[in-house]
Amino acid sequence: MSVLDVIKGRREIVRFENKEIPAEILEQVVDAGYYAPTGNNLPSRELIVITKREGLDKLSETTPFMKWLKEATAAIIITGRPDESKYWLQDASIASSFIWLTATDLGLGLAFGAVYHSEDQEESERRERYVRELVGIPNNRRIVAVLGMGYPLEAPQRKKHQPREKIVHIERFSSDETKE
Repeated sequence: MSVLDVIKGRREIVRFENKEIPAEILEQVVDAGYYAPTGNNLPSRELIVITKREGLDKLSETTPFMKWLKEATAAIIITGRPDESKYWLQDASIASSFIWLTATDLGLGLAFGAVYHSEDQEESERRERYVRELVGIPNNRRIVAVLGMGYPLEAPQRKKHQPREKIVHIERFSSDETKE
C-alpha cells in the first residue's frame, strides 16, 4: 500500500478486538516513532510503551475522553522535552503521526488521546501529572498524548472531508474570508 493510501485509509479507532498485538508488529510501530525526524536531530521526544492491562485501564482515566483505552491492547505515551529543543511539540506530533500511519499500514487501529492542552494550562497540568505519576515520567518532560491501539473491532465509515479548494491554496491564500 502506498503512503498516500495509508493516509487516506487512516481512521480513529476506539473499539478493539480482544487480541494481543504480536511483539514484532508492536516493535515496528514503536520504530516508526523512534525513526521519526526531529528538529536538528535532537532527542526531544520519548516513547513509553504500555501493554499490561492494569496500566491501560489506569491510563483510560487520564481524561473522560480516553475510555477506549479499556479495550486497547497496547498504548504508546508520547513525551516532549522542552529542555532539549524548542520544537519538542512538533517533534512529538510528527512521531505520533508516523506511529499512527505505521499502525494503520500493519492492520492495527489507533486512537489519539490528547494529554497536553495548549489552551488550558491547568487542565494540561492535571492530565500530565496523572500520567507522570502513573508511569514515573520525570518533571522535565511534557506528556503530549497517549496513543491506544489494537486490532479494530469494526471498520469505520469513510470520513467526509471539506472541499479541497477550502483547504488547499495555490500560490496565494484565497478565501471568502479575505474579501470581508
